[in-house]
Amino acid sequence: MAEQIVKPDLKFINDVIAAGGESLKKCFQCATCSVVCNVTPDDRPFPRKEMVHAQWGLKDRLFANPDIWLCHQCSDCTAYCPRGAKPGEVLGAVRKLSLQHYSTPGFLAKMVGDPKFLVLLLAVPAVIFLLIITYMGNLNMASIPRGEEGGIVYAKFIPVPFIDAVFIAAATFAAIVFVTGVLKYWKDMSQGVSLSGSLGASIIAVVTDILSHKRFRKCDVTKGRSTSHMLVFFSFVGLAITTTIAVVYIYGLKWESPYPLSDPMKILGNASAAALLLGLALVIINRLKNVDKAGIGSYYDWLFIGVVTSVVVTGVLSELLRLGDIAQMAYPIYFIHLVTVFFLFAYAPFSKMAHMVYRATAMVFAKQSGRE
Repeated sequence: MAEQIVKPDLKFINDVIAAGGESLKKCFQCATCSVVCNVTPDDRPFPRKEMVHAQWGLKDRLFANPDIWLCHQCSDCTAYCPRGAKPGEVLGAVRKLSLQHYSTPGFLAKMVGDPKFLVLLLAVPAVIFLLIITYMGNLNMASIPRGEEGGIVYAKFIPVPFIDAVFIAAATFAAIVFVTGVLKYWKDMSQGVSLSGSLGASIIAVVTDILSHKRFRKCDVTKGRSTSHMLVFFSFVGLAITTTIAVVYIYGLKWESPYPLSDPMKILGNASAAALLLGLALVIINRLKNVDKAGIGSYYDWLFIGVVTSVVVTGVLSELLRLGDIAQMAYPIYFIHLVTVFFLFAYAPFSKMAHMVYRATAMVFAKQSGRE
């Protein structure tokens, strides 16, 4: 075997510990984690090797490794670790640092993962929408024009074209960050690796896996994650379809909102929101139920849960308050809803929402490289 020079990165070790992998140094390489994991492939199983790489501070090996994303954090390894090293939490911390490495600008990724910057990150969309409201002369809610039938019309508070312009800019920014980051990640993974087979076939196979949540169903300790993740995932799909239909209504058919509750678009949107609330409730219940076995999770984990919960709760309240014609509460709640939606999507490449993109990329690469 050829000699290899190992250059530990002590700063990276400390970064992993600070990012949620504080149990890292407890690992003594017994390999229990790799044995009990039902998701790991037989060839070069994880997370044992990832634990030793993290202990040695081998940052480049970890970041260019698809296995850190093939891990679905079932927490079987954490539950059965005889030393309490919590490999699932450690790999979660490594994934967080990986996003900081591949996402541009890197400082924004660090801010999203640091609780002391939460207010500042929320202030960005808050200021943007406050400027729009000021421009429209709607700071005084009592003066906001009513609809033809005298009800609340949010489009008269903040016109739809303004909202669309803000969200299109945010989505474009997020898409550019995702594309550049994924391309860099793919390049690093591909170093010295022979790829074969059809890329299209690999993508189709991965999409099928994701839609079926087949891997999540292999988790033993956190069995309920499959159901909760499917509810959250397909709820987002339903809300995305709802948004697409709304765009057709507004710009294609020139139908102004609000729309009746009997409209198919409203039915789909409300059903998706209800499913999302249920899915989030199950996510939180499962996390709290498995604290002793899987750990409570980091700020990074709970931030994503909190933001998504805020989006759906404020969205539902906005509709109910509009229907109840309670303007003094409806407009502020709608404002908060827009701020949280911006936060969710503009900062997606730097948050746990990015897991869907990078994990899918790693799964495609695994098939292309013959790992599966």
